[in-house]
Amino acid sequence: MGMESAARPFKDQLREQRLFQSRVIACAVLVLALTAALVGRLVILQVVDTQHFSELSEGNRIKTAPLAPTRGLIFDRNGLLVAENLPTWQLVAVPEEIDDLDGVLIALEELDLLDSSNREELTELVGSRRAFERITLGNLSESQAARFAVRRHRFPGIDIQEGLIRHYPFADAVAHAVGYVGSISTADLDLIDRSEYAATSQIGKTGVERSYENILHGQVGYTQQEVNAQGRILLDPAAVDSAGGQRGLQTRWPTPGSHVVLSFDMRLQLAGHKAMENMRGAAVAIDPRNGDLLALISTPAFDPNLFAVGLSSAEFVALSTDPDNPLFNRALAGRYPPGSTIKPMLALAALQHESVNPVEDHFCGGFFTLPGSTHRYRDWRSQGHGPMDLHSAVVESCDVYFYRLAVGLGIDNMESFLKSFGFGSPTGLDIGGEVAGIVPSREWKRQRFTNREDQVWFPGETVIAGIGQGFTQVTPLQLAHASAALAASGRRFRPRLLIGTEDAVSGEFDPLEPVEVAAVPVDDQTHWQIVQDAMYGVMTELRGSGRASMLGASYTVAGKTGTAQVFTIPQGEEYDEESVDERLRDHGLFVAYAPAEAPQIAVAVVVENGGAGSLTAAPVARAILDAFFGTENYVTRHD
Repeated sequence: MGMESAARPFKDQLREQRLFQSRVIACAVLVLALTAALVGRLVILQVVDTQHFSELSEGNRIKTAPLAPTRGLIFDRNGLLVAENLPTWQLVAVPEEIDDLDGVLIALEELDLLDSSNREELTELVGSRRAFERITLGNLSESQAARFAVRRHRFPGIDIQEGLIRHYPFADAVAHAVGYVGSISTADLDLIDRSEYAATSQIGKTGVERSYENILHGQVGYTQQEVNAQGRILLDPAAVDSAGGQRGLQTRWPTPGSHVVLSFDMRLQLAGHKAMENMRGAAVAIDPRNGDLLALISTPAFDPNLFAVGLSSAEFVALSTDPDNPLFNRALAGRYPPGSTIKPMLALAALQHESVNPVEDHFCGGFFTLPGSTHRYRDWRSQGHGPMDLHSAVVESCDVYFYRLAVGLGIDNMESFLKSFGFGSPTGLDIGGEVAGIVPSREWKRQRFTNREDQVWFPGETVIAGIGQGFTQVTPLQLAHASAALAASGRRFRPRLLIGTEDAVSGEFDPLEPVEVAAVPVDDQTHWQIVQDAMYGVMTELRGSGRASMLGASYTVAGKTGTAQVFTIPQGEEYDEESVDERLRDHGLFVAYAPAEAPQIAVAVVVENGGAGSLTAAPVARAILDAFFGTENYVTRHD
């Protein structure tokens, strides 16, 4: 036993003490290092990056909400309001307070507050927003708002609020010139600065509303709102008196859009619109001294207020499928054969190229034939006009004379001269939707057709081009623009609707100067007088084709009537208007300017399938001219 006890090793207390001390030191160092790291991190958070994290914290506490600017107003040249903003009632929903959305929407439809065709769209709209946000479902009339107000208790989560809506006092009379606003589409979002439209649900879609959207829209504002972690608003400083301090929150009020002043005169616009009631067609009036559009009418038209309020799917389908196509702007995009309205321009071209002697008579026997051909190109007057010089040919609108003139002039000379009047290309009007039209030539035909046989230019195509038929197509705007050039002896201005803007706050008016473009090239200025005298004779001489339409007028007029065929009449057959389908009847056209001795206005009118221009189109021009000369002083808004 003693030996066993002697064999056990003695405990090394010193070594164990040193091991314990080293472990304590290591732990102390670790604790100190962690403490230093923690203190260092606190220094970074509380001292070094305090500004950064304060901003993040403030960003979670403060929400910046956009404030929509008030859209600018639109005036005619005399200060008459043609587009305004009116207070309205809006039907709004708070999704988190609604138990059965479909049931609520159906009940609102039964009260005629919503359209059933929009239900799916509204359901998607509500589903795409946060549950506590107020969502606009639609606009309400006074009677609809009253109808809902007495039943509000039945609709938890649905309420009404005040808002602004675009309103067009003259409705369809200005639809194609002023245009309309509508809901912002996906395509619109690709073209705009989304931040500027954060609080706006509508945008200009057509006409002036679209082309001058950047002027009318204004600049968005903002207001800061205190929110909780879920984004719910706790404080709305816009609703609190500023004397309360607002707890440091800010509001920047939006800048309203500028007002725009247009060139057209509502007296002329309404007169022309009324004269074209129940017609399909267009009328355009231009001031030849500066290019101002005094009237731009396309009928039938539509009520732009329907789009501003919110058009239902059924209503839009009805408009877009209407066979008379009220959404189509005929003044800018309608393409028509110009018929005899082009004869004064061709007469001037022949004088310029010295291919005609204006005082030499040519006999009209009722038809014209090309050398070596038996095909007869008929005159509108089957018995013919007898001996015709240039003046009488324009006055009586002799087709045979202009068949001969066209052959002598040649299609290439005709093309280049007509293009100098602005035909064949957009005039440059400051709203969208304008088309180019067609001025045919040999080169045009080669590019237009792919088959070699179709690319050949035939002499007979030159013949009919001499009376504005065949491939030639012009817009009513181009006709008015060319008529203004005739009135101004070749001087031309770019047509325009905008003549100035007005600051909505200061009222300061900023006028827009007219833009002059290349003049019609005529070497001998007496040629203008020859053609202008002939156009005056159209309206005053006993056998003038437009004389009857201006009888009793207190002003002098120079003009030209026109009738354009819609389909080809075979040789040997007569045109019988009564037996032809209404939409295949001839178009009626008329161009004019007044006063004849010092023109202030030029007008072009096209009546689709209206027959003789002297009977349908000329009376429309007469109504516009009567309105223009109805007051002694013609004063613009900002003279």
